[in-house]
Amino acid sequence: MNPVDVVIVDSGGANLASLRYALDRLGARSEISSDAGVIRAAKRVLLPGVGAAHDAMARLERLQLVDCLRSLQQPLLGICLGMQLLYSHSAEGATDCLGVIAGNVQQLHAAPGRPVPHMGWNNCCPSGADALLQGVGASDYFYFVHSYAAPLTDATTALTEYGESFSAVVSQRNFHGVQFHPERSSAAGARVLANFLAL
Repeated sequence: MNPVDVVIVDSGGANLASLRYALDRLGARSEISSDAGVIRAAKRVLLPGVGAAHDAMARLERLQLVDCLRSLQQPLLGICLGMQLLYSHSAEGATDCLGVIAGNVQQLHAAPGRPVPHMGWNNCCPSGADALLQGVGASDYFYFVHSYAAPLTDATTALTEYGESFSAVVSQRNFHGVQFHPERSSAAGARVLANFLAL
């Protein structure tokens, strides 16, 4: 892969360095950028996100990246909040998002034994064919940290249960997303990233 084969959108999240390390371990060279021209020219794009939807969308708007991201034709993978930003709307701050996947992201409901944020290891149950999930089974566990989640829709290719079912992996056209952090999910997460690099 060439040095700009994978561009990580500089969304301001704290997980940018760990994503680069995860890609390095897979032999992929990456670049962090907030430049629309660099992002458009990339073969693949990662959209990470940590924090609140409203703040993340405000940053993308300030960087003039909203239309850029919406119009991409190459594979894009949203991670955690980055996946939620692919949807039409988030209840977090009543935020309009990128709208490349229809649906509204909602807050998880806390219950005894199920605190919010949902933080820890959970498995994913594949619910549709998805190249991202090649070699991944229901016994594989991934690391989650989130308080909001996307509903089950036609774009859902794997779900996770945490008192309620939510989308853990989604794919629609060239847009893909994972609610978990693959860069913190050991071998299973590395498999998902490797599958993305093979798209």
